Amino acid sequence: MKVVACYVRVSTVGQNEAGQRAEVEHWLTGNGIDPNNVVRWFVDKGKSGDSLKRPAFEQLQEAVFAGEVGTVVVWKLDRLSRNLRDGINVLHDWCDKGLRVVSVTQQIDFNGAVGKLLAAVLLGIAAMEQETRRERQAVGIAIAKKAGKYKGRQVGTTKAMPERARQLRDRGLSAEEIAKSLGVSRNTAFRYLRTDA
Repeated sequence: MKVVACYVRVSTVGQNEAGQRAEVEHWLTGNGIDPNNVVRWFVDKGKSGDSLKRPAFEQLQEAVFAGEVGTVVVWKLDRLSRNLRDGINVLHDWCDKGLRVVSVTQQIDFNGAVGKLLAAVLLGIAAMEQETRRERQAVGIAIAKKAGKYKGRQVGTTKAMPERARQLRDRGLSAEEIAKSLGVSRNTAFRYLRTDA
């Protein structure tokens, strides 16, 4: 039996995926699908939608192309991608394989020609929102720099605390284990470990 794959993504480690998960579970239950039976969850935490290189997403792709998945359910289409080309390519590939792709909050089933058209529009809007957000951030930084108030990212103010990284190292964890525990990259873990106490 093919599984229903539920994909959830949050952009920062500190964000909680519970809201997305609850809405997806509500949709599953409403459609007679037992969330504890034929459902497989794929969750990416602290991963941007700008790239498809995300661990859980890559696992989902492997399951899709192995023929294990019959339906993919997302909270919102931009959880799959905020890049127009990537998003359209993924949906096109999935629909060509006969997958049913559903966006819960947008209440859209992307099968068929109309679904693909709607997907292209929604992915275009997501890409535009991402670009607009970057433009606003760049303008804000430029204004702060001009006023002498911009100092850039400060050491120790990133997603996890360097002290915690050092505590984990003192307990015998490797840099890779520390990175995984804190939900950061290996390079960030090394940077935390180099930070003065």
